[in-house]
Amino acid sequence: MSDIISKLFMYLQYPFVQYAVIVGTLIALCSALMGVILVLKRFSYIGDGLSHVAFGAMSVATVLRLSGGKMFLILPVTVIAAVLLLRSGKNARISGDAKTAMISTGALAFGYLLMNIYSTSANVTADVCTTLFGSTSILTLTAQEVWLCIILSVITIVLFICMYNRIFCISFDEDFAASAGIRTEFYNLGIAVVIAVIIVLAMNLVGSLLISALVIFPAISAMQLFRSFKSVTICSAVMSVVCSLTGMFTAIIAGTPVGSTIVAADVIVFFAVMIISAVMRGGRQ
Repeated sequence: MSDIISKLFMYLQYPFVQYAVIVGTLIALCSALMGVILVLKRFSYIGDGLSHVAFGAMSVATVLRLSGGKMFLILPVTVIAAVLLLRSGKNARISGDAKTAMISTGALAFGYLLMNIYSTSANVTADVCTTLFGSTSILTLTAQEVWLCIILSVITIVLFICMYNRIFCISFDEDFAASAGIRTEFYNLGIAVVIAVIIVLAMNLVGSLLISALVIFPAISAMQLFRSFKSVTICSAVMSVVCSLTGMFTAIIAGTPVGSTIVAADVIVFFAVMIISAVMRGGRQ
């Protein structure tokens, strides 16, 4: 055990590991906050759909060789997709889940197609796997990317705290919130934009295919233990950060893929919480 701890402290001296810890913690925290809202509003699948859109936009940016400015293409495209998906209930011709499936699978297919046709790398398969599963991206962050993540994460957290009461109302009963004078459409638009930002940032941490797990699992786990919105939000944030750090440290020491290891930690915690919750319910009876 002492050897593992000393090895971990040795790795923490490297800047790329410090960058990974900072970004991973912030993304996990923001993902947990938004995850609670998505689960309560029954938009759990939107995170998965947006991650595929982000992958498609990243493929286009790669083909255009926007090495230093990929974010300027990926972020706007993902934000637009988020707004379209969140407003899908107003379109009577195409249902919300159908629109999510169409946009996500279409973007994923076109992204992979473009990366194969206009390959800019000798190993397209490895590049695609890295993007989809986040195997090494988090360990190759630049200082500029870290600062961008810090700024966007701080904005997300501040907005969540400032709009906490309104978000609470919209999450539980949108009709009541509208009747109380809250501009639900405006706040839903804001939620869509924030979710899109988090999805784009999380691509470096767990990859496109695993983002939904990072967003949803902590929220679902927290809901098994608590009933109040505030308690669920705090518990979800703590679980998400702990699982993220545990997954990253395990991946660094054991040499496993970072994204998959983080999600595995979330899954293990979820099943542990389910067992604890079942035992607690049995004890009350």
